[in-house]
Amino acid sequence: MRIVFMGTPDFSVNVLVSLVNAGHEVAAVVTQPDKPKGRGKEVSMTPVKEKALEYQIPVYQPVKVRDPQFIKIIEELAPDAIVVVAFGQIISKAILDIPKLGCVNIHASLLPKYRGSAPIQWAVINGEKETGITTMMMDEGIDTGDMLEKTIVPIDKDETGGSLHDKLSQAGAKLILSTLEGLEKKTIVPIPQPEEGTCYVGKLTKTLGDIDWNASAEAIERLVRGLNPWPSAYTMWNGKTLKIWSAEVAEWNQEAKPGQVVACDSNSLLVKTGDKALSIKELQLEGKKRMDISSFLRGYAVECGTVLERRE
Repeated sequence: MRIVFMGTPDFSVNVLVSLVNAGHEVAAVVTQPDKPKGRGKEVSMTPVKEKALEYQIPVYQPVKVRDPQFIKIIEELAPDAIVVVAFGQIISKAILDIPKLGCVNIHASLLPKYRGSAPIQWAVINGEKETGITTMMMDEGIDTGDMLEKTIVPIDKDETGGSLHDKLSQAGAKLILSTLEGLEKKTIVPIPQPEEGTCYVGKLTKTLGDIDWNASAEAIERLVRGLNPWPSAYTMWNGKTLKIWSAEVAEWNQEAKPGQVVACDSNSLLVKTGDKALSIKELQLEGKKRMDISSFLRGYAVECGTVLERRE
């Protein structure tokens, strides 16, 4: 099948590899423009562009995909299908109407739940037991197109946003192959999404990680996992940002202020929450390396009664 692939971040790379390995003709890759990154502001290629160049696939990086000149390029490529995964721009109807089999999107949730840009992290934060991949026909809405196929991925009790990201990327790379085959053979019947049960989740922001110690220990622990590795959950200690990378819920029934350190020895640090306590297992002080709690406490003295605060 002749395909135009549209994607940008790491999540999209496995799908591109899967399409190539399956023998599909990827006529072109469309990805976001290169951007400066890091302290040196060196211009970096997107992960999808790097992989496309390895395969010697032509790469297009339009600032706006609705540009008439770019639309003409897609028309001339004459793809059977356009495969889209985490591309980063809204695709116009003019492009959606080009391929004879349509534009197929790979979305990292079990639609209609978790439409939007951060379904992976919110599934962890909200304590879901499972999530998955949905392939769908794209329309002019945001993740509102007819559903094609789904695959379920269980969420482990210690799942992080990063580990679930990798699982779902692999799952999407497999599912797209069966979806394309079904579309070509006309064995898939698109199913309209019900409005009941819809949920839209927006982009992640750094402020989302600012821990509110009044919340339950379970909610904070899920926040820590969901925002690992980015943007990370954090609190303030002695005027510095303290990132929390790993934690466990702990029982604590004595009176204390939320955010207060209630127990601390050479191997553990317990912080009172809105109900129980959070046992911090891995953390990172501003300007320092990430370390386990024992290593941290060997270098820093944290006194019981200390109150960890929000940045806001």
